[in-house]
Amino acid sequence: MPQDLVERKAMTKGMMELLEAAVRSHLNIIILGGTGAGKTTLLNGLSSFINPKERIVTIEDAAELQLKQPHVARLETRPANLEGSGAIRQRELLINSLRMRPDRIVVGEVRGEEALDMLQAMNTGHDGSLTTIHANTPRDGVSRLEVMVSLANSNMQLISIRQQIASAVHLFVQAARLSDGSRRVINITEITGMEGEVVTLQDIFVFEKRGLSPDGKVLGRFAATGIRPKFYEKLLAAGIKLNPGIFDEVMEV
Repeated sequence: MPQDLVERKAMTKGMMELLEAAVRSHLNIIILGGTGAGKTTLLNGLSSFINPKERIVTIEDAAELQLKQPHVARLETRPANLEGSGAIRQRELLINSLRMRPDRIVVGEVRGEEALDMLQAMNTGHDGSLTTIHANTPRDGVSRLEVMVSLANSNMQLISIRQQIASAVHLFVQAARLSDGSRRVINITEITGMEGEVVTLQDIFVFEKRGLSPDGKVLGRFAATGIRPKFYEKLLAAGIKLNPGIFDEVMEV
């Protein structure tokens, strides 16, 4: 549960409030991180903020998501049989899920050409979609999406791919497993649009490493950058008011 993540110091209360507001106001969120960084745990935590009246379609390779809402349609991929036929890939499930009238689409992990269909779904009225990808920084996340989309459509120009990403994704949440084994949210980064041919990003919260304690624990602090996100207007339009103090929050751990 999200409260557990705050208690374990994976993130601060202010960060959780911002992410809760982002989920409730239907922003598209991508969780980034390496293997074992806690992406699925974070995705499960954020999904608990989805309104129980909404219809959710989940797409995954192995059933790891634990959504508690009543209207959930679960789709799972299927490997090919011994003859090499009968495989059902994520891309096919994503395309079919759009016919199932979902309010939101939650994909366990995007790792290939289905990224294009995911971005198009985010751009065509399925706001509030959530997914995870393997990437080590938010900037790296943009590059990974570019590569995955170009796998689906090699004729697409790079600037068109970047425009798709900039208009579809609102927020990157970066999870990391630190050297002492603890898992932290080290970046909450907003995609603010395009500047020339580059996707522009701005950090809203960061985790700053400060060193190690004598027993090997990672010392550092969670710090708000003081920047109020561009999507703040969307939160207000959804009737969500955040305490302005969270954008100045600093917490030592």
